[in-house]
Amino acid sequence: MAKSQPKNLVVVTRELSAAVSRLRFSAPVAYVYAPLEYARVPHELYLERFGTGKKEVLLVGMNPGPFGMAQTGVPFGDVGMVKRFLGIEGPVDKPAREHPGRPVLGFSCPRGEVSGRRLWGFAEASFGTAARFFERFFVWNYCPLAFLEESAKNRTPDKLPKSEQAALFAACDAALVRIVGELGVSHVVGVGAFAFARAERALSGLSLRIGSVLHPSPASPRANLGWDRQARKELRELGIAWPD
Repeated sequence: MAKSQPKNLVVVTRELSAAVSRLRFSAPVAYVYAPLEYARVPHELYLERFGTGKKEVLLVGMNPGPFGMAQTGVPFGDVGMVKRFLGIEGPVDKPAREHPGRPVLGFSCPRGEVSGRRLWGFAEASFGTAARFFERFFVWNYCPLAFLEESAKNRTPDKLPKSEQAALFAACDAALVRIVGELGVSHVVGVGAFAFARAERALSGLSLRIGSVLHPSPASPRANLGWDRQARKELRELGIAWPD
C-alpha cells in the first residue's frame, strides 16, 4: 500500500493556519487561539508520527477545546492522554493574545479534557497501542481555531455569524478535502453533529461513506451514559470494524 507523506499533511496544516490567521472575528469573540501556530512542534510531531500510510477512517472533530488541543496542539488533546498514550510532548508558546482566565500552559496544564480522555481512552482500551489504532484511523479537527468570549466562555464555530463562517469554513473545507486525499480514507466520521454536517458539505461528490458518532463531551447527557459503548455501536453500524 502506498504511503502518504506526513510532510504533505504538514503543508496542509501550515497553509490552513496561514489562511485563517488573516480572518477577524467580532464580539462576543474576544480572543482567538491558533494552536497550529503556537503549538506547532507537538502538532507536527503528531502528523509525522501517525500520519504515515493510507488510512481507512478519518474521525473529524469540531475545533480545539481550551483544555485539549489549545494546550497540546493535538486533536482531542487531553494532556495526560497525549503524553501517555500518544507519546507526544513538546514546547508550546503563547497565543498572540491570551485570556487571563484561560492561560496556555502547554503540557504543564493541570486541567484535563474529558472529551479527549474519552476518545483516546476508547482507542487505547480497544486497540492497546496508538500504533495499532493509527494503522486504520486518523483524527483531525475541522476548524483549527478556538474562540473565547470576555467571560472566558468557549464559543464554538457554529455560533459565529454567517458572514464570519463563510471565509473560515471555506478554508477548513478545502483543508479537509486535501487531508482526505492524502490519507486515502474510505470513511469519514464526524464526531458530533457539526463535524458531520461540515464533512457532508465539504466532501459531497466524493466516493466516501460519511457518518457520525456521538460527541464525547460531558455536556451531552447521552455521552455521560457510556460514550464508548454508544460510539462502538455507531461505528459498527457505519460498517467500520471496531474491536470489543
